[in-house]
Amino acid sequence: MTPAGHHRSQPSRLQRLVNALNHHYGVPSPPVITDPFALILWEQVGYLADDAKRLRAFTRLETEVGLTPARVRSAPKFQLVEIAKAGGSIAAVKRAERMQQSARIVLEEWGGDLTRLLDLPEVQAKRALTRFPMIGAPGAEKILLITKRRRGLALESNGLRVLVRLGYGRAATSYAAMYRGVQSGIESEVRADYRWLWKAHQLLRRHGQELCKHNAPVCGACPIAAECPFNRASRKRGA
Repeated sequence: MTPAGHHRSQPSRLQRLVNALNHHYGVPSPPVITDPFALILWEQVGYLADDAKRLRAFTRLETEVGLTPARVRSAPKFQLVEIAKAGGSIAAVKRAERMQQSARIVLEEWGGDLTRLLDLPEVQAKRALTRFPMIGAPGAEKILLITKRRRGLALESNGLRVLVRLGYGRAATSYAAMYRGVQSGIESEVRADYRWLWKAHQLLRRHGQELCKHNAPVCGACPIAAECPFNRASRKRGA
């Protein structure tokens, strides 16, 4: 029982929405890749690729080259280009170069061990990660979340879209501005608990991929449509 004079804190709106998504989709699996350098390679090896395609390219990189900075740095460029093509044909040469550039940064600035970065305060670690090619602020926050160094909710494009439609921010032409707006909107409702943060990240991402799509969202099957301003506005327009 709760002691007299004390009340159990009620879940925030965001927590209730995440709970509803959890009931609909099930509990997400924990991350498989947790090494920060490998997570950078995961972002670079694919471009505009779904998870399955990116995984195939990443698996080739792991088996044919290896995931250590030394192996990536010394790999023949043509080999990295072929692997990058498996993760999407766009800018495969540039992405191969970025993988080797990232390896060089780790070797020259981190003594070959990027896990040392995780000993830094979160703000400094995030700044250091954004120095790597293709790793912006959202990507850095995702890496810090997976490595259990992030105390806030990391978001990618699908999850961001879901939260904008739920009223936690406004759509904007500037992705960075939209991201900052949503982060400000959810800040007071986020649980500083790693398991919850990972669950929220994955569930919001999956919801954006499967139902709350960029084009033709499937609002009729959405488990949180009743609390969605975007859904209400869409219904009014269709009335």
